[in-house]
Amino acid sequence: MSDLSCNFLGLNLRNPLVLASGVLGTSPGLLERVAACGAGAVTAKSCGPEPRAGHANPISVEWAGGVINAVGLTNPGLKDEVPILREAKARLRELGVPLIASIFAPTVDDFGRMAAGISAAEPDLIEVNISCPNVSDDFGTPFSGSPETTAAVTRKVRENTNLPFTVKLSSNVPSIARIALAAEDAGAHAITAINTVPGMLIEARAASPVLSNRVGGISGWAIKPIALRCVAEIRKAVKLPIIGLGGISTGQDAAEMIMAGATAVGVGAAVMQRGPQVFALIAQELDDFMNAEHYPNLEKMRGIAIR
Repeated sequence: MSDLSCNFLGLNLRNPLVLASGVLGTSPGLLERVAACGAGAVTAKSCGPEPRAGHANPISVEWAGGVINAVGLTNPGLKDEVPILREAKARLRELGVPLIASIFAPTVDDFGRMAAGISAAEPDLIEVNISCPNVSDDFGTPFSGSPETTAAVTRKVRENTNLPFTVKLSSNVPSIARIALAAEDAGAHAITAINTVPGMLIEARAASPVLSNRVGGISGWAIKPIALRCVAEIRKAVKLPIIGLGGISTGQDAAEMIMAGATAVGVGAAVMQRGPQVFALIAQELDDFMNAEHYPNLEKMRGIAIR
């Protein structure tokens, strides 16, 4: 067997596979279930300052290339999220699986308040979601759209928490490397890339978009080449650890992401398609690949495709 263990900002992961935010991350029970199914770490659904009902149905549709969704960041708000995370942290401690809290906010100052508030739950890591592509009607251009706004949010978060945090970026920018570098310079501890990719599906017979929000975020295998390119560019630009995600559904997919320079690998749409057991399946497939190709550990494989 190869060594699948992964150190991420001092967190010891049994394997590099991380449950992506927004998938089975709404309750302590679901997070515990995913951890028991073999995830190396789990991310709770993104939380904002106030409760959000999200968008009206239909909000998520599977299609030939993956999934398109516009959930609208449904969440209970900071006040109710803290006890949820505390319970999840207690359950996950028994399994030795780190908990990542995910936050979003409408303003730079609100990101600071969210960072301070969510820190009370003592998650192992905070994901700063500045790149959700399907709430633009609510918030305007995502903060990840420019180096300046990325840096402003990053600095505000750094001022308001002592916990390590990762900044989640979008591929929908001219240079994701410049955005990542701005986050690094402003004090981010890690980068997560990429978020879903903005898109639209139309039902021709109804002459209408399939989602109530009209546009949504595309995830699944169709965006894997985009994600690999972005992670490779980020890896060349910064020294921070990276959680690479986008289209990961098999062990070979995970290997490719690590070869592009990712430290850990996020899994999202594949959970919807293969079930929570996908983590154990991908881990076994990754182990089989590494054994066949004579990689004793992840470090021997990391970034090899871009050297």
